[in-house]
Amino acid sequence: METCDATKKRWAARAFLPELVGKDQVRDILDTARWAPSGSNIQPWQVAVVTGKAKQKLGDALAAARAGGQPSQPEFEYYPKEWMEPYDSRRKACGLALYQALEISREEKEKRIAAWMANYYFFGAPVGLLFFMDRGMSAGGLIDMGIFIQSVMLAATDKGLATCPQAALAEYPDIVRAELNLPDSMLLVCGMSLGKADPDAPVNNYRTERAAVEEFTSFHE
Repeated sequence: METCDATKKRWAARAFLPELVGKDQVRDILDTARWAPSGSNIQPWQVAVVTGKAKQKLGDALAAARAGGQPSQPEFEYYPKEWMEPYDSRRKACGLALYQALEISREEKEKRIAAWMANYYFFGAPVGLLFFMDRGMSAGGLIDMGIFIQSVMLAATDKGLATCPQAALAEYPDIVRAELNLPDSMLLVCGMSLGKADPDAPVNNYRTERAAVEEFTSFHE
């Protein structure tokens, strides 16, 4: 698949088939993504791959924290404290499309909670990825991480697999590190679901819009 095609075909799947993804497939994807650029070639990314019992146990721990009312403590602020346009309208449109696809109304709080909890179980995907970088890195490291994570998604798309990048999986970094026996020096950036998308799931049959080039570009000659 051409890079341009993979970029346009990539989308966030939220329902997966139980079909297994082999360790070799995951390794091939990461072997491609490792060629992503980074400032001074520092390559700050570190990846934890979870499957099987480890993935289930991690999901149970994260879901229990959320259900128990434990405040989330992400390593950094992903979203602004105060929203502005056009970003506020875009996020609201995204959320509306998601819950319409799930056929969940604003009043159905229990269903909304269940939909959120699915994040912690990687939406049923057979493989979960957790992305870390060394805590000593600066903001530039996050830029490098974004490039690497996009490279992972494009490589997966090329192999006919679906992904969903998830900030929700970084809500409880201490729990993730404890469950995976990882040191505190590893800063959790985000997670990702990886597997074969379920084509019959309604949640997989909606797409978000993108702004036209003219809306975010200015040419200076």
